[in-house]
Amino acid sequence: MLTLADVLAMAAVRSADPAVLAAGHLVDRPVRWVHTTELADIAPLLRGGDLVLTTGIALADHDEALRGFVRSLVDSDAVGLMVELGRRWSSLPPALVAACDELGLPLVALRREVRFAAITQAVGERLVDEQLAELRESQRVHETFTDLSIAEAGPDEVLAAVERLAGAPVVLESAQHRVVDFRPGPGASISFLDDWERRSRTVRSDERTFWDASNGWLVTTLGRREREWGRLVIGATSEPAARLVTVAERGAAALAMHRLHDRTRDSRVRRAHHELVLGILAGPPDAELVRRAELAGLPSRPGHVVGLALRPAGDEPLSGQSAALDTLVMACTRSVQATGLQALVAAFESDVRLLVTIPARQDPERAVDRLVELVRTRVALVAAAGTRVPDLRTADRTLREAMQVMAAVAGRPGRERGVNRLEDVHLRGLLVLLHDDDRVRAFAERELAPVVRADERDGTELMSVLRAVLDHWGSKAAAAAALGVSRPVLYDRLAKLERVLDASLTEAEVRTSLHAALLATDLQRSPSR
Repeated sequence: MLTLADVLAMAAVRSADPAVLAAGHLVDRPVRWVHTTELADIAPLLRGGDLVLTTGIALADHDEALRGFVRSLVDSDAVGLMVELGRRWSSLPPALVAACDELGLPLVALRREVRFAAITQAVGERLVDEQLAELRESQRVHETFTDLSIAEAGPDEVLAAVERLAGAPVVLESAQHRVVDFRPGPGASISFLDDWERRSRTVRSDERTFWDASNGWLVTTLGRREREWGRLVIGATSEPAARLVTVAERGAAALAMHRLHDRTRDSRVRRAHHELVLGILAGPPDAELVRRAELAGLPSRPGHVVGLALRPAGDEPLSGQSAALDTLVMACTRSVQATGLQALVAAFESDVRLLVTIPARQDPERAVDRLVELVRTRVALVAAAGTRVPDLRTADRTLREAMQVMAAVAGRPGRERGVNRLEDVHLRGLLVLLHDDDRVRAFAERELAPVVRADERDGTELMSVLRAVLDHWGSKAAAAAALGVSRPVLYDRLAKLERVLDASLTEAEVRTSLHAALLATDLQRSPSR
């Protein structure tokens, strides 16, 4: 901004031999216009920042009137008073000088005659030039961030633009006052970040954008006050100009717009992927569904298509735990991008399902293993994969197989490593596939009925004995340890179990039938099926 000191340095004013007689320490105040007048009651017509230029012809002689005149200028927020000597006074009245000094109004005596119009013109041209420059710069700032917003630019591009336009260090911090990104600007050092978190926590204001003089920071809040998600900080050792405030606020708006675009885009894409996966699972996809999948990014002629089911590791039921699934979806999306593959990613009630396309030149199992391991670096999980199919028209089969494998391995210890496939689930996998068949349910009930009736009638726990013996066949000591009894007690209970069954467990077919019945019963009761 043009200051009174700048005006005093202009050729038109220097030619009048100016002398600052009062409040010389305030000549750095900004001048917004020059007002030439010979009226004593000019104050109501003034605006803040006006410089008053007069010969003093209309001013009164007595001290109180002069003091009142100065008071009226101060109340109007005038920036200074210039009086040309010669027409009214050869030297300014002491009362006028004293009032200006006391009330803080810079007083300048022009000791040579000067054309007031020349001063007004010089100041006006300078002000207009600066305003035009400011407008041009403001337009440049707005155009820069408008282009970034239209291009849906990310934080890196936005912060680079803020750094370039501000010419100062820039920090993006989280709501927890931790540095998310730092741009040093020209000449700034890493010491700008010293003790950042503690210092930042002390900087608060009710204003959205404010200057913190103690740290030399221009701070802009990101997000609504009640949902603030971070702040943009620009280094500003002196009170920032309007242009820098504009840079900060437009930068903050661009960051918020990116966050909105990201959330909206992610929500839209996730919804589209979910609908496509549901459509594929509903049956062999028709030509229209295949076309929609291709429009969503899957190649029209993939070399291999593999279905995956991923579930966060843990013992708790996942139904309703949207946060865990959201985290897994994001990890899957980023990992798919990192591997250069294409996939549909959709969250369901308890797992995330992917339909991954793999180029013909790649080994599908290795590609899937690599993808899962990359996801696992972000989230602990259990992974299940179907067998590969050649195209999207048969993609429902590989997805169903992945779900089948997941139902077979979910909740079983030691399944958090590698990728589980059909060959890993054996009989359990077959029973998962047939779990809705009434004949399987009837078979399980028929096989286990004698044991169930005996436990209900006699209060025994023969079902636990059956489980322990089948789980540890070939090691009576391990079975007894699992039950917490001695081997003689185990032998006694085993004999009773065989009498109830009217069969010997030494027969492989008997053991197989009972084991299958137990698995089918467990799968029917499993909440994770």
